[in-house]
Amino acid sequence: MGVKSTGNQHPTTTQADGHLLEYFRQNFSAGGGGTNTSPLIAHSATGGVISDYTDPGPGIVYRSHVFTNSGTFSVSELGTIQSDVEVVIIGGGGGGGRDAGGGGGAGAFYPNPSVPISASPGSYTITIGAGGGGSDLTDVQGSDGGNTVAFGYTVKGGGGGGSGTSGSTRNGRNSSDPFGGSGGGGRRNNTAGTGGTYGNDGYAGSEPLGGGGGGGAGGAAPSSPTFQGGAGISNSIETGSAIIYAAGGTGGNEVNPSSQNAGVPGGGGYGGSKGLPTPGKGGSGTSGLGAGGGGGGGTPMPNGGGNGGSGRVIIRYKLAESPGSAKASGGAISFYGGKTIHTFTTSGSFVTPASFSETCEYFIVGGGAGGGADNYPTARGAGGGGAGGLRTGSTPIGASQTYAVTLGAGGEGGVLSGASNVQGGSDGSATTFGPGPITVKGGGGGGGHSSPGDGDARTPATASPNPDGASGGGGTNGPGDARYGGGSGTYGNDGGEGADTPNYCGGGGGGAGGVGGNAGGAGGGDGGAGSQAPTTFRNPDSTVGAPGPGGGGYWFAGGGGGNGTPARGAGGGAGGPYAGGGPGGQGDNAAGTNGLANTGGGGGGSRQLDGAQGGSGIVIVAYPT
Repeated sequence: MGVKSTGNQHPTTTQADGHLLEYFRQNFSAGGGGTNTSPLIAHSATGGVISDYTDPGPGIVYRSHVFTNSGTFSVSELGTIQSDVEVVIIGGGGGGGRDAGGGGGAGAFYPNPSVPISASPGSYTITIGAGGGGSDLTDVQGSDGGNTVAFGYTVKGGGGGGSGTSGSTRNGRNSSDPFGGSGGGGRRNNTAGTGGTYGNDGYAGSEPLGGGGGGGAGGAAPSSPTFQGGAGISNSIETGSAIIYAAGGTGGNEVNPSSQNAGVPGGGGYGGSKGLPTPGKGGSGTSGLGAGGGGGGGTPMPNGGGNGGSGRVIIRYKLAESPGSAKASGGAISFYGGKTIHTFTTSGSFVTPASFSETCEYFIVGGGAGGGADNYPTARGAGGGGAGGLRTGSTPIGASQTYAVTLGAGGEGGVLSGASNVQGGSDGSATTFGPGPITVKGGGGGGGHSSPGDGDARTPATASPNPDGASGGGGTNGPGDARYGGGSGTYGNDGGEGADTPNYCGGGGGGAGGVGGNAGGAGGGDGGAGSQAPTTFRNPDSTVGAPGPGGGGYWFAGGGGGNGTPARGAGGGAGGPYAGGGPGGQGDNAAGTNGLANTGGGGGGSRQLDGAQGGSGIVIVAYPT
């Protein structure tokens, strides 16, 4: 079952008729004739990352608002060009299964070409579905993706991948609700999950080859290439150029000990290799695309599945005229303060024409690290993940250049797979821009039991900063050196210390604007403060970044809070959550909160549960309009 949509045209209306009707609407809709018409105005709205572009076919100018985190679409004035908006709503991707596990299914991809809006009350809450967690336990399926909610529609997440060696947990999970997404893949020739109206079926996999892929928004998971996830779906509503969304995760490998099964365009996570610690674990689906996580590799060293990617909401409407003309291409393009701004919330390319020669300002954030997990020998608290590095500056860029943009992924949280097998969080990945390239590394993972919160391959015993390095993770509770936070590099700060007694709490991860807080008798350490983007990038129509101290926006790279009792550590500084940093879990059986997508925030530390995931990075480029 693919997504089926005929748009909002009458069945007998031709494309030429549509262009003619559009001409009369724009020039004579107010009555009386072209010289007596009132000027047409567009909606006045704020929220999300904005992009202004002209559709090259009919020549219509559009503005889109893209939400990769929950927020508010606020309409201050209803325009006269149209009384509705066009939307695409994507649910969170399902998590991959363990041990030759199935890939997670993609979240539902729901398009609606006409959603009525009004100027009163004028505010519409957008709730982005989280990606489902990959399975790290035998006979536990990957978790389903979270639901995304917008304009009264609840769009379902994808189904988790199958895991284990016995029973129904080997089957992929369904997402067959009327607003359902794609089903998860089965583990090694077990039943695949079925997809709903806005998704497709997973694949069963094969004995002995491995787990099946999860379904994608663009098609069911195939049997070949080796158990890849279902294809994503292409759409141009966001920037006018095609972007692929919501691919399924690939199944885990059971026969090849040296390679992983490839991921899928549209963000689907790769399948892990057989019998290897790295890359034996399944890859995570790309954050913000609703993609499924990959299944983990099989025996003799079973590995867990990757997390699903979070969802997305895109809102589009017509403008009366273009607010500017971009000299280069790539990303979401907007115009503010005499500057043209290119914002990349997914990886891509910044491309200049033959006439281009500008000094470009850049703002680059690496992926935030995952928070730690801790449960040994009794319930104790883990450290928060360190924020991704934050780097600003300017560089001359000349004619006919292609600058690759690779956004750093958030690190996965620490795994709680047994009393004596507890891990710190994974480091975030580096973000790069350019040839060159200009690089900032991801944050250091939050500490788990007997694991220091190590940042950028530094241990607490080494003192020299790491070039391009980010912030260190918070330390876990003791004993010994495990309590020390991870050190930092050039573009971050150190993580805070954990506390052995009296409450065994985790330290906060470092942030771009400050060190992580130490844990103590009052609870977990707060994550380090983030930093606010320079004024060039603070377009008031756009809500890029996250809130910061004092209620202001455009903050990034806050550290994750440490788990604690009686109080948890706040994300991104005292009084948070700020700057995208996830708070730690509070008390026993408490999970930390994920860092926000496209902020580089660290994930919160957990107690008796897996750690939280770090937030992905971002790249923003500006030059004179």
